[in-house]
Amino acid sequence: MFAAEIRQQRVSRLKGFRQWKWHIDEVILKINGERHYLWRAVDHEGAVLECFVTKKRDKSAALAEWQNLMA
Repeated sequence: MFAAEIRQQRVSRLKGFRQWKWHIDEVILKINGERHYLWRAVDHEGAVLECFVTKKRDKSAALAEWQNLMA
């Protein structure tokens, strides 16, 4: 929870800069022999803002989730 709060504060501070950008990064993982997808929100400096793991590959759902977080 502490790390999530620090990330959220960082996002709030950086939003004021015109050049601040972020993107979604996708990595395929095997957990207990099953394929999972790790989705990460990464800013232009390479810092991970948020991440989560899903069983299904659904980029639009991941984007919708982060649009709410970054708004």
